[in-house]
Amino acid sequence: MKFSAALALLLSCLAWAPRIAAAEELVVENAWARKAPGSDVAAVYFVLRNAGSEPRVVTGVESPSAAHAMIHETSVADGQSRMRARDSVSIAAGETVAFEPGGLHVMLHGLRTEIQVGQHVPLSLLLADGSRIEVSAIVRPLSAQ
Repeated sequence: MKFSAALALLLSCLAWAPRIAAAEELVVENAWARKAPGSDVAAVYFVLRNAGSEPRVVTGVESPSAAHAMIHETSVADGQSRMRARDSVSIAAGETVAFEPGGLHVMLHGLRTEIQVGQHVPLSLLLADGSRIEVSAIVRPLSAQ
């Protein structure tokens, strides 16, 4: 390899290093999903732990298993449950944010294949700094909490 090509490769790798480090500081724990029978929609839950010293912001989600994936939040107002899309979720340094039933969660719409209990659903969390975190959520029964 010529010196200039090696230098270009090294500089390319160094440019990605901060993004990789930022993504590694955000840890995904206990990722799982559930789907109602006969539906093409599934919900995904997990805990995000920011092990870094800077806040991290999740700006979106993608999944090859679904036509659309988005962050949602469920809230109860006047006795009625409401769900709305969230543009982003911030996780302060040293803090955790739970994506759980009745709160924040990821919605997968237009599932491309039927998912079964015990299978894994892949998704990518998109961060504000341009990095991604790959997640594998195990499918649990509808009754799972």
